[in-house]
Amino acid sequence: LAQGSNWAQATLANTPSFLRKHPHFSGALRFEAMARGTIKHLKRMFAPSHWMLDKLKGRWAPKPSAGPHKLRECLPLIVMLRERLKYALTYREVKMIVMQRLIKVDGKVRTDMFYPAGFMDVIQIDKTKENFRLLYDTKSRFTLHKISKEEATYKLCRVKRVTRGPKGTPYAVTHDGRTLRYPDPDVKAHDTVRLDLSTGKILDHVKFEPGNTVMIRGGN
Repeated sequence: LAQGSNWAQATLANTPSFLRKHPHFSGALRFEAMARGTIKHLKRMFAPSHWMLDKLKGRWAPKPSAGPHKLRECLPLIVMLRERLKYALTYREVKMIVMQRLIKVDGKVRTDMFYPAGFMDVIQIDKTKENFRLLYDTKSRFTLHKISKEEATYKLCRVKRVTRGPKGTPYAVTHDGRTLRYPDPDVKAHDTVRLDLSTGKILDHVKFEPGNTVMIRGGN
């Protein structure tokens, strides 16, 4: 302790006088850790409980990639294929499935097995001719709801906000990170739009008003 205090005094003594006279200089030494970028791992204990991972089968959980849904509001493809659909038993098997370009999310092939699929996303597996929509069950957990091929061509998106961009171009931002230019003037925040997945265009919309059936996806 004595050595440390002497070292601090020596450091303070070596500080230039103009710096010591500065009004914001306190004489205290500051040690600040530098940021080292994004955290690329996730402990199983801290994974979202709605993934329903086994507590005793490993220390780590898959960390979702950056994408349209938040980490704690998504279901990565690896959890979906290995834990829900049981199409794979191991990490390596999931990787082989997605790298064969067999999995589509919202009509686009996804080869990242950590891709974060979320609420209302359409999952298509052409090899098994299956189509699923990610919905919630009564306990706020994701469930894979089987749908027909015709129903897999569209999805419902909740409008988060409507604003204007460059040159006064109106656009709407949806819950899955989409930017929809020139929406219907009647579309406002909290409304729901039906989106054609092949073209990305709005087919129709439903107003957020009393009497409509809703699915609560967050809040107290």
